[in-house]
Order: sequence, then C-alpha cells, then structure tokens
Amino acid sequence: MGAALAKKSESKKPPPPPAAAADKPAMPDQRRIWRDLGTRLGLPIIAAWLIAAFFNHWVGYAIAGALTLAAGGLAAWALRRLEKTKAVASILGAAKLDDKEGRKAALEKLEGFKKDDLAASLARAQLLMQDDPDGALAVLEGIDVGKALPAEGDQVRFQRALIHLSKGEVDKARALVDHIDLSRQEDAKARAVMAAVVAEAWGRTGQAKKAKETLDLYDANDPSLGEMALQLWRARAFVSAAQNDMKTARHALRKLSEQNPQFLGIFVQKRVHPLLAKEATDMLKRSGVIPQQRPQFRTR
Repeated sequence: MGAALAKKSESKKPPPPPAAAADKPAMPDQRRIWRDLGTRLGLPIIAAWLIAAFFNHWVGYAIAGALTLAAGGLAAWALRRLEKTKAVASILGAAKLDDKEGRKAALEKLEGFKKDDLAASLARAQLLMQDDPDGALAVLEGIDVGKALPAEGDQVRFQRALIHLSKGEVDKARALVDHIDLSRQEDAKARAVMAAVVAEAWGRTGQAKKAKETLDLYDANDPSLGEMALQLWRARAFVSAAQNDMKTARHALRKLSEQNPQFLGIFVQKRVHPLLAKEATDMLKRSGVIPQQRPQFRTR
C-alpha cells in the first residue's frame, strides 16, 4: 500500500498536511505581546508607585523608579522584537509560497535573522514543513519555549505536535498539546486549527470524549476558515473512529477527499484505527491514488 502511494507521488508531489496549507506561516500576535507585557509590567509598577505614595518614603520611591526603568528597558526590547516580526512578515508577504522555489527563496532571506529569533524560527519551520518535516522539527526543537510569551510557546508546541502526528508519533504529540491553552489564541482561525491538532492528539491517545467536546466548539463548515477547516475534518475523522462512530468518520474522510484524495494518506500509516484505515484505503482506491488489484486468471 505504501509503495503504491509512493509510486503515485513520483509524478505529482503530495500536498502538505492540511494545517501547513495556510496562505502564510503564523506570526506572533503583536497586540497580544503588548497586552501581555502591559499586564505583567504595568500592574506591578502601578502597585509599586501606590505603595511608595502611601508610605511616602524615599526608599519606596527609589524601588518604584527602578521598576519603571526596568519596564522601560523591556518595552524597548519588545519594540525591537516587533520590528523584526514585521520584517519577517514582509519577506513572507512578498514570497511565492505555493511552490518549492518560492519557499526556498524565502528561507534564504530568513538566513539574515538569528537562530533564536522566534518569528523567523516559526517561519522557517512552517516553510520547511512541506519539503523537510524533520528539518522543520529540528528548528522548532531549538526554540526555548520558556523564554517565549505563553501564546508564542503554544504556537511552537502546536507546530511540533502537528509534525509528530503526521509521522504517527502520537505520544510525543500528546505530551506537547497537554500544555497548550487555546484561550491564549485570539485569532479565530489560528485557534480553530490549533484546537484540531490538540483534539487529534487527545483522540488518538485515549481521550476521545474530551477531544470531541473540543471539536464541537468549532464548525468545520464555516467558510471563513478556508483551508484551515481541513485540519478540523482530519481531527474529526480520528476522533470519531476512536468513538466507533464510523458514519461521522466516513463523512470527514469524504470532506478531505473532495479537496484532494491524497490528504487521506495520513490515515494509512501505523497507529491508526483499523476501520478508519480501511475506509481511507477504499476511498484512495476508488480515487485511483492506490491502483486496485485486478483479478488474475491462471491459464493452462
């Protein structure tokens, strides 16, 4: 079966995983960065000045002043970081990301950014995801999520989990998604696709009920989701099969097949529910991606 898929893909490269088919790689949310900084820095500084004014002592004013200076330094750092993020977004906006050469050109331009630049690293990883998933994973694993803002750390975990799921490494994906907080993602499309990856990891590791409850919060038929909806259908297929709801699983598979039958290739790997794998294989055969075996007749 795997050989048949590989043979078929020689003439036409399979499409990327649904979530990787987004128009542009996701960039850190600038508004969220400023809001997080304002919450983390602004409230303590206000409290420090109020306490200093209450006691009206030079020590309190000195401490409040020092905190204010430190906050100013952090704000300047954040401003420089946001400028780098805009530069990364500008490179991606001018690149042709629907072909390998366009992605290669964008990667070459990103070489000017340091390895620890979060926005550039996220962009590199998603550009590599289609042609070199192991390379993308290596880039993501080099990011220290402890130094990132919470929402940014979730973006790193999400992309790593997506690659692990596509490789059938569901336990590694589960370890990552358990630390993702969906409420930290303000963009509706980004939150939906992240929820799909979280739900898929849960559904494939024994938490199907929890996964279904998460998926039920999102409507894969919502036209505003665009190609992001494909990841929701993929997750729905896995989760429904885990609950032995093959009717819903088949419907999800058909939705994926309507966009591109080769999206079903993810369901014919190891650690996939056998009934789900069978349904996907049958659809692939009917579509011609997997050639159907012709009956052979013996001649005397």
